[in-house]
Amino acid sequence: MSFLASRFQRPSLLIVGCGDVGMRVVKLLRGRWRLLALTRHAEQAAAIRAAGALPLVGDLDAPRTLGRLGGLADAVLHLAPPPAQGSTDPRTAHLLQALARKGRVRRIVYASTTGVYGDCGGERVAETRATRPATDRARRRVDAEARVRWHGRLHGVSVSILRIPGIYAGDRAGGHPRERLARGTPVLAAADDVYTNHIHADDLARACVAALLRGLPQRVVHVSDDTELRMGDYFDLAAGLCGLPRPPRITRAEALERLPPTLLSFMGESRRLTNERLKKELRVVLRHPTVRSGIV
Repeated sequence: MSFLASRFQRPSLLIVGCGDVGMRVVKLLRGRWRLLALTRHAEQAAAIRAAGALPLVGDLDAPRTLGRLGGLADAVLHLAPPPAQGSTDPRTAHLLQALARKGRVRRIVYASTTGVYGDCGGERVAETRATRPATDRARRRVDAEARVRWHGRLHGVSVSILRIPGIYAGDRAGGHPRERLARGTPVLAAADDVYTNHIHADDLARACVAALLRGLPQRVVHVSDDTELRMGDYFDLAAGLCGLPRPPRITRAEALERLPPTLLSFMGESRRLTNERLKKELRVVLRHPTVRSGIV
């Protein structure tokens, strides 16, 4: 199975940030691994326990609540986002400080974002491309990646970095294009449009498990499907599949006047991700290789 199972009959996993994707991972691994899940919301404990994991209440913004984490698990799946402000990720720093106290953890899988590349002008992007974050949101992720890698080298921990694009699923809150289509949010005109990348939440959860089992040390992997569509074409396709009107098209100049900065930042970055490492190294066979099969 893996070096985790060679020491313990049932390897133990700590999931940090057990939201939608974390709960999908719990569903895949329950009964095979001893599962623990860190949550900052005590009211989520019952749902986590019912899903098959032991809930631990702690707050990455409050280091004093994390003291016991380092000795609890063989592996960590870090899914928690950075704070909403700043260019660094103190949450990841606090987590790694806690893990270092005991030194039991031998593998960390960190869920990052493909936004670390910035705008690539629609070029195909491999994992070897240098990061060039254009927003503080992406800079926080670059900071977290560097911290996790440094921890791995210092403590002999195998680290996998998963760079993840837009996540969607029909049963994911805020994660289906029909919600944006129903709001009538505009997309860019063809001349101004950008390439966008996607992964179904179920395939992402399976990739997380594959990285825990087969991830190479200090390795970056794109967790993206095979779709090559510009953003407007993606929403046009989704509209047809969902039986909804296509979104209106506007120029980039009009978008600058009408749309919020967060949405504009996504419309300002264009890239096409390669996913050979996902398929060859992690040996993930995508159940939803394109958005056409995943949206319906």
